Amino acid sequence: MVQRNLRGVMIECMRGNIAHQPDVDAVVNAANAQLGTGGGVAGAIHRAAGPGLENECQAFAPIRPGQAVITGAHGLPNRFVIHCLGPVYGRDEPAAELLAACYRNALRLATQDNVSSLAFPAISTGAFGYPLEAAAEVAVSAVVDSVLEDTVKVVGLIRFVLFDAHAERVFCDTLERLVPESASP
Repeated sequence: MVQRNLRGVMIECMRGNIAHQPDVDAVVNAANAQLGTGGGVAGAIHRAAGPGLENECQAFAPIRPGQAVITGAHGLPNRFVIHCLGPVYGRDEPAAELLAACYRNALRLATQDNVSSLAFPAISTGAFGYPLEAAAEVAVSAVVDSVLEDTVKVVGLIRFVLFDAHAERVFCDTLERLVPESASP
């Protein structure tokens, strides 16, 4: 696990289950366009939240790559779920801009709804095929840029929750490089 404090916002990377983050206000779902139960992150979040989540999502579907919507968390221990549709690598272009938009739009919604803490998965790196190292660079850069641009007004904790040790290491290394310890107060 790596933590960095950037302008009063704690950014951290850790291995874990995105559907079990009871200490954050919102979890981010790596959603499909229909915002339905699927595999990977979407499946884990929908299974943990129960059928009410999918019912609420129907009013927002379909969404486009880069777009984000916010719903209640239903059976999850959080207040909200922010659903982002990441790009399918090699198909949805410009992939890096669309992926960065997921993180920026999720943070914008978090700020609008007074979310003080949220947890992101590695959006688009599973079935959507985005290379992990490139996705980490885009994700961490988008979060760091949002903090530095002062668009993250109420969010005090941004957590990347990674599925396995390799993904955790890649995201931790990226965070350490982009926010050196000397930059953290």
